[in-house]
Amino acid sequence: MYMKIQGETAFVTGGSRGIGRLISIELASHDITVVVGDLDASKRERTVKEIEDAGGAAIETYLDLTDSESVTGAIADARATVGPIDIFINNAGIAGPTAPIEDVSLDEWDTTLSINLSGAFLCVREVIGEMKSRGYGRVINISSSSGKRAVPMRSPYASSKAGMLGLTRTIAAEGGPHGVTANAICPGPVNGPRIDDVIDRRAANSEQSRDEIVDEKQQESLVCSFVEPDDIAKTVSYLCSDATDRITGQALNVSGGKIIY
Repeated sequence: MYMKIQGETAFVTGGSRGIGRLISIELASHDITVVVGDLDASKRERTVKEIEDAGGAAIETYLDLTDSESVTGAIADARATVGPIDIFINNAGIAGPTAPIEDVSLDEWDTTLSINLSGAFLCVREVIGEMKSRGYGRVINISSSSGKRAVPMRSPYASSKAGMLGLTRTIAAEGGPHGVTANAICPGPVNGPRIDDVIDRRAANSEQSRDEIVDEKQQESLVCSFVEPDDIAKTVSYLCSDATDRITGQALNVSGGKIIY
């Protein structure tokens, strides 16, 4: 099996909800110690208990990606408790507004990019030096198919996710000579509350009905359905494995064959 990743330590941002929760649980199932970084204490504690009840190892830490001191403190606390971070998963993000560009406020733009892109940069800045010096590391950024294709009414989100692809390639170029790989995962629409909210807001700001939008999005996929959150979690664990030692700087589509650039 390719899953030779036991005994390492992974930090997952947004690791207690949605896709991040499933990533945390998936990695813990491979004997990886997981650091669950998130804002919500109750959700962090619930996820850690879920992992521990299944026989895994996890700790939780408060993490605010809009605050550089919070990022520095959270990673320092994790190191002090579980040791060096071998794997870093930049998963946390927000959907941002669903509106034409002329109706997007600067505050909405700044907030979306601060969490989705600047937050990922702040985290990588804290761990990449140690990974280089140790000669090993995995960075996995959860981007989006929206970062690769034209998406109406999603300008802040699409821009943040496109920026994450540039960040991924830069990490790969700088880290490659030191045994550090970096890859991005680009999901298509993922089944869950976030896509439901996006669809509702798009329907409210367009002449399409909700059902028409759902059908349009699903028909863009060759399997005619949304991506499931667990599909992303399993792809993350694959990219953490020793089967991917020579895969870096890539933007891997997990989209059911969704047509993207």
